[in-house]
Amino acid sequence: MRPFFRPPVFLTLTSPIEIDFSVQPTMSNDLTATLQACQSPDLSVRTAAEQALQSAEQNNFPEFTGALATELSTEGKAIQVRQLAGIHFKNLLYAKDEAVQTGKHDKWKSMDATTRAAVKALLLQAIRSPEQIARHTAAQACAEVAAIELPYNEWPEFLSTMMTNVTSADHPDGVKVATLECLGFACERLGEIDAGPSIAAETTDQMLTTIVDGIRADRPDNIRCAAATALRNSLLFTRKNMETPQERNMIMQTICEATQSQDVKTRTAAYECIVQIAYQYYHRLADYMQTIFQLTFNTIKTDEEPVALQAIEFWSTLCEEEQELLDEAADAEERGVELEPGRECVRYVAAALEHLTPLLTETMTKQDEDVEAGDEEWNLAMAAASCLQLVAETVEDLIVPAIMPFVQANIKNENWRYREAATMAFGSILTGPSPDAIGQFVNQSIPVLLEALSDPHILVRDTTAWVIGKICELHVRSVPSETFPSLVNTLSSKLLSETPRVSSQACFGLHNIAAAFADDSTAEATGTNAISPYMANLLQTLLQVADRQDAGEANLRVGAFEAVSMLIQNSAPDVKPVLLQLLPAIVDRLAKTFSMQTLSNDDKEQKEGLQGLLCGVIQVLCLKLTKEDILPHADAIMTNILQVLQSKNATCHEEAFSATSAVADQLEADFEKYMPALQPFLLMGLRNFEAYHVCVIAVGLVGDIARSIESKLQPYCDDIMSALLQSLQNQSLHRSVKPPVLSSFGDIALAIGGQFELYLQVSLMMLFQASQTRAPEDDDELIEYVNSLREGILEAYTGIVQGLKDGGKAAALMPYTDAIFSFLEMLSQDETRDIEVLGKAVGLLGDVASTVGSAVKEYLSRPFVSKLLADAHATGDATIMETCTWAGAVIQQALQS
Repeated sequence: MRPFFRPPVFLTLTSPIEIDFSVQPTMSNDLTATLQACQSPDLSVRTAAEQALQSAEQNNFPEFTGALATELSTEGKAIQVRQLAGIHFKNLLYAKDEAVQTGKHDKWKSMDATTRAAVKALLLQAIRSPEQIARHTAAQACAEVAAIELPYNEWPEFLSTMMTNVTSADHPDGVKVATLECLGFACERLGEIDAGPSIAAETTDQMLTTIVDGIRADRPDNIRCAAATALRNSLLFTRKNMETPQERNMIMQTICEATQSQDVKTRTAAYECIVQIAYQYYHRLADYMQTIFQLTFNTIKTDEEPVALQAIEFWSTLCEEEQELLDEAADAEERGVELEPGRECVRYVAAALEHLTPLLTETMTKQDEDVEAGDEEWNLAMAAASCLQLVAETVEDLIVPAIMPFVQANIKNENWRYREAATMAFGSILTGPSPDAIGQFVNQSIPVLLEALSDPHILVRDTTAWVIGKICELHVRSVPSETFPSLVNTLSSKLLSETPRVSSQACFGLHNIAAAFADDSTAEATGTNAISPYMANLLQTLLQVADRQDAGEANLRVGAFEAVSMLIQNSAPDVKPVLLQLLPAIVDRLAKTFSMQTLSNDDKEQKEGLQGLLCGVIQVLCLKLTKEDILPHADAIMTNILQVLQSKNATCHEEAFSATSAVADQLEADFEKYMPALQPFLLMGLRNFEAYHVCVIAVGLVGDIARSIESKLQPYCDDIMSALLQSLQNQSLHRSVKPPVLSSFGDIALAIGGQFELYLQVSLMMLFQASQTRAPEDDDELIEYVNSLREGILEAYTGIVQGLKDGGKAAALMPYTDAIFSFLEMLSQDETRDIEVLGKAVGLLGDVASTVGSAVKEYLSRPFVSKLLADAHATGDATIMETCTWAGAVIQQALQS
């Protein structure tokens, strides 16, 4: 086949540059023996060998890389040793952490060019080894170096050698496979490395020419498969080629031909390429859609499962791309701007709907009989159902007339496969159409589905329970009131008698029914709601579910407790007597967990998981009941929570701290009696930098306690402030912890008033440092984070200003007003700030003006203050406009004083 861009140049690999790579690990002069010792079953021998290799790396990195490359490339060496040498070499340059990887790459680039050239020559030599394992390992090592050097055009021999290996008849098939593997690995690594310049067009041309030569129809299957995999990885860099019609046509022709290979792996890899093209080059699919349509449909119908799965994945990916494009179009229309060229949605999915939906529903009848309900093994029926859901979300209301005839015709079919497929199809489309389009079918389906919960086939019952849960989640308002009792009772009847999977889905349904009563105005007006008559029985039954021997399967215990919590959270006032009985019962259950036997790690995990779930129920009960209801049980609650905190389980700590927050909120000043016992665990949570979710909740608990016990927090503040400041200074702490930590300064200041002056300098220094953080305009994720950081800063400033004012220490603010107003001025000019930041900025302006008044007249008269007020008023948000009006009046008063 002709090359894409220029005739291939056949080069002969030059002899390695003669450099003495002898290296002396501290353990032995023999690198071979040292590598072998790394695999020793004797821990002391293995540790000594690993230390020797680490020492060699640190003492003379260039010689060590050369020695490893020599070990890998030397024929006659034990293959295991060669493999270990290659893997170790690769790991010298690879790291998951971006900063560590950059350091490793810099270390390689700091070597002199002659030494690097010698090492690279040895790696290229190893790819031509007669030993398959050596070739494969060398391909990985070579790819790591290529990922470092190709962006800088520093290894021209690499691509010329790769091309020679693949195109020359002088090299055996095994070398061609290893070479294509190397190109695939290199492309994959280049896609993962963000740093460095873009790949030059000439480089991608050479890579693509070599890869496409390997995928030719006259090549053996193993070569074509390796080439197809490499092509998939290379598509990220071939935009120029894909934008050129002649080159794109050749690429697409080559891939489509590979889908017809006799080899399953090659066909699968070819379809993976098509999936990747749908993801990256949607706007270039038009000329090929008819061919792809025919190929994928035939493959889904007739090919082996691995290949058919990728053909379905093409349509799933197409749906996801079209959803994104349709969202962009809707957003552009809403903002009144032009859609970016090349981002138009062609609506391929809607055009194919008439043919695609029957294909998917027929595929959904190919359930795997050997797979039990709930198994996570991916198969054709699952893939088709997932694709159908994406289709529904893409075409929305159009899916209803396309699917409902199949559902209605088969939901009571004598063949269980069609009953299950029809039920799954109905559940899969629930997320797509509007309530108006699907509502009548939901209404009609409930009696049929409730009957199907007793179907003789487990898969039908399982799928039916899932669909009912989805209906309760998405369309519960479409369930007729006369059907509601039978819905609740039938789900309840499946909690104890069914398999864990079906019972778990019943819990999911009850959870979603309860969730539908959130903000229920009827309960507020009448004192009751539709779920009240069932509450006592449901809560009792769900707790029995949690005690089932098999409750650890299919997430059943977790589902039962989540349903309990949601029922409590949205219960009507008339259920309060039931809740009053439930609270001591849950506390007693928690107390009994401490005597549970833990003979294995699984027992320990189950015990700690149960403790976390029970703490979660205590939390929602405390939030639902009153202080008077909780006080008689408070000692027992806190005693048990403190015992939970003695465990080493992070999830337990999260739930225990959350429950403690609920207790503190309700007990208010009376919570102070528990602080001496709680303080050590609270500080431990604040310093739990590794389990940052625990750290975040511990920080939130500080704020809740501060609001509850107010000035009584003072004796504990030194330790708390020290822990909070340590967290801000910890470089490894997850960034999501920092906004709430900063905000907590404001909570503490409000609680202790003028006493916060002790911490004023250090806390305001931290706020100033945080306020310098900026986000690039094109990084949406970082913009969102910086906005959350600024909210935390503004909340801290506001609390500190108000706390010092209330404590008669407002004058202590004066040295810091310049920093505060500079921050506010920066916010007035920042177009990436969100509405929450704007609202809090205006609130802070008003607080500062009302606290120090005429002392900051010069700042308040600056133009940015008027701009912030005008921007806030222009939001149209009622709360922000009210804050704006108040702040404007206070500022005006300060200016006139």
